[in-house]
Amino acid sequence: MVWIAELLVADEPEAWRECGFTVDDDSVCQIGTVRVRLDPTAADKGIVSWALHDALEGTTSVDGLTTTTGVVAEAPPPVHKIGAEIIDHLVVLSPDVVRTVAVLDGLGLPLRGMKDSDTYGKPMRQAFFRMGEVILEVVGGPEADPRGGPARFYGIALTMTSLDDAKSFLGDRMGTPKPAAQEGRLITTIHADLRVPVALMSA
Repeated sequence: MVWIAELLVADEPEAWRECGFTVDDDSVCQIGTVRVRLDPTAADKGIVSWALHDALEGTTSVDGLTTTTGVVAEAPPPVHKIGAEIIDHLVVLSPDVVRTVAVLDGLGLPLRGMKDSDTYGKPMRQAFFRMGEVILEVVGGPEADPRGGPARFYGIALTMTSLDDAKSFLGDRMGTPKPAAQEGRLITTIHADLRVPVALMSA
């Protein structure tokens, strides 16, 4: 199975520390089995690239997503003051969900599900893949965008030990939880000086 080993994020390590994440001296924040490497010089903002474990050697792009190879962390993750346990899902935006699904299938990732919904206020298509402990969620319009373009990384959602504990730490830097798409779970977002969208989910 292809796993996500690492995400390169163009953000300040100190901003993550201030939000309760443990970041080591190499500017790496390990969440579950995934290393989040923080480098504010890598781009203006956002998730820049991913490193995949067990992917085909020599893979440099997945439908426009900059890709390298890597190895999943074997060391146990540190304890985060905010209570982050794992990356629940990584969101990728695509102008053509069917095209991106086909590329991922060629990488050896079986499609786990696809649905059309208006969960976020407008019609969209969502496709889901399992990449180790992380769910990859590909999101786009119900029809392909005629303008085309590559897929791009958007943000991450984290499974938390407790949203109440996270609220105690973050205060007004955390939004009000609301029902998530997954039945029985709640979701909210961090409203802080982070350069990538980070959502928080109940277990």
